Amino acid sequence: MFKKILVANRGEIALRIQRACRELGIKAVMVYSEADRDAKYVKLADEAVCIGPAPSPLSYLNMPAIISAAEVTDAEAIHPGYGFLAENADFAERVEKSGFQFIGPTPESIRIMGDKVSAKQAMIRAGVPCVPGSEGELPDDPVQIRRIARGIGYPVIIKAAGGGGGRGMRVVHTEAALVNAVQMTKAEATAAFGNPAVYMEKFLQNPRHIEIQILADKFKNVVYLGERDCSMQRRHQKVIEEAPAPGIPRKLIERIGERCVTACKKIGYRGAGTFEFLYENGEFYFIEMNTRVQVEHPVTEWITGVDVVRTQIMVAAGEKLPFTQRQIQIRGHAIECRINAEDPYKFTPSPGRITKWHAPGGPGVRVDSHAYTNYYVPPNYDSMIGKIIVHGDTREQALARMRTALLETVIEGISTNVPLHSELMVDANFVAGGTNIHYLEEWLAQRKR
Repeated sequence: MFKKILVANRGEIALRIQRACRELGIKAVMVYSEADRDAKYVKLADEAVCIGPAPSPLSYLNMPAIISAAEVTDAEAIHPGYGFLAENADFAERVEKSGFQFIGPTPESIRIMGDKVSAKQAMIRAGVPCVPGSEGELPDDPVQIRRIARGIGYPVIIKAAGGGGGRGMRVVHTEAALVNAVQMTKAEATAAFGNPAVYMEKFLQNPRHIEIQILADKFKNVVYLGERDCSMQRRHQKVIEEAPAPGIPRKLIERIGERCVTACKKIGYRGAGTFEFLYENGEFYFIEMNTRVQVEHPVTEWITGVDVVRTQIMVAAGEKLPFTQRQIQIRGHAIECRINAEDPYKFTPSPGRITKWHAPGGPGVRVDSHAYTNYYVPPNYDSMIGKIIVHGDTREQALARMRTALLETVIEGISTNVPLHSELMVDANFVAGGTNIHYLEEWLAQRKR
């Protein structure tokens, strides 16, 4: 096992990794920007290194600064968390060439799964069902582009091969708008990701967003930890996640989970990963794989009892998975609400000083947050300041616990989206379960009227 790990991230995930290190008896080196000097995990750190000023390119995206911090503190491994450099194959390669262990997949796996075209091709070879679409990158010839679209059937969606986070995609309903939409998406993809390649898929009308969590070691042992329903989204950003997914038969989950396991074995995957699917009319369609720990990993931890971050560290250190598929049991139901520093109605960011912070508690309640009373939320990063996660024997009990937890939550000095979550927890359609990926935006549009 490692003696010292550098955590190359910030916010609640940095604290989460620090806690896992403590539990394993590993010293954690926390890097931070000047804006995060007073963060809780920095104050609690075994060692802390400032890697630059507030802007991400000068700190959390600064590869030489992070690797230098690992060198001067004699760290043995680097955990990238999520976001920033977590899915950057060049960073993973530089980490390993510098003599450190990257706590994540190999650079080759990140490259395959990071490009959505090569990822889709790898999944087709492994027998994972994919959304009907173009075979690889779209050609430049408008005649061929139109022919491909006719073969798929409208509406179609144009996606950037190197995209993510809801950027680099455009829905097209008519042939007249097709070629212009492809050109616009290519320009956007070049500007945002440095990769002009785009591909085309059938646009599913009312799907749900279902994902399968996997863990793999270097000995080709792979398990899947059930599924999560992440359909409650705004602008392709998840707002509420839950596990298991309401109303999907276990046999379907088992079938798709086994295919994900097969795919991981075929590409020699190592570490934690998540297969994301659209689910409609009883069918799963692969959309992408995230080669890192997810924001919503706690709901999976609640229902399986598996510590995803601890296991990530163990397999990176060369250990075998400490459990088999047969030992994974799904127990109860878990729900996660992402708490953001933003106006709950306009969604404008609300950085500033938290004058009062009171987190909820009680049976089946977990709060993952780096915030505290008098903490200053910087304006430089993502607005998420924490997550409230609850677990119950049933979905009904989990919903009741989340309502109580939100009622107990006190955050003053800044605006947060806690009132939005409280409204959603009593919404009849959400309470019934099984809402699709468009539901929240339609609900918000109705609320504004």
